[in-house]
Amino acid sequence: CIQDEEGTIFIYNRASNEIEKEIPFGGPGDYEGITLNNNTAYVVRADGRLYEVPLNEGKKGVKEHATTLTVEQNVEGLFYDKRGNRLLLAIKGDEPHTKDYKGVYAFDLKSNTFVKDPVYKIDVKMDLLNSGGKKGGTIKPSEIAVHPVTGDIYVTDGPAARLLVMDADGNAKKIYHLGKDFPQAEGITFSPSGDLFISSEGKKQGTIIQTDLR
Repeated sequence: CIQDEEGTIFIYNRASNEIEKEIPFGGPGDYEGITLNNNTAYVVRADGRLYEVPLNEGKKGVKEHATTLTVEQNVEGLFYDKRGNRLLLAIKGDEPHTKDYKGVYAFDLKSNTFVKDPVYKIDVKMDLLNSGGKKGGTIKPSEIAVHPVTGDIYVTDGPAARLLVMDADGNAKKIYHLGKDFPQAEGITFSPSGDLFISSEGKKQGTIIQTDLR
């Protein structure tokens, strides 16, 4: 886990319900997303800055990578896409030149380069956004993950407490309204077999909930 004020990774043990290790990697900042590739963690800052953190080396082994995204795009989502050997970055803010979609961008890990054009476009005017009694709303992606079995793409919308599911080509399939147990869903991940975990921010205490979507 990370929080959005400190450059520290927290290793949380679900069996003991305790933080068993803290790994500093940077100074104070607005850190939003974290993902893992074996023993390497990647962290994204809201201004699009990427941090590559070897978990067994800590701060001395950290590498920083630039993207063309800025704080105006407010990057919140980050996921290691194993099939594409890339990082997926989802923005919560507006696109630089359009308000018709929210882009999902890629950072190629083979070449360590940022792909300037979005690999997926989330249509902010899709009919699904009007489901569940909400009319004329938009979507503010707070995290992204790819299902390890189906390849579907899951995007949380923290402010609206809902979850968008897209197919592997980025086509919207369904929206789940998460309810009061997820007041601000900011993180999402899967176990290798597809168990779903969603984390939420809280004023006094954050939560990590394993859940089945129905």
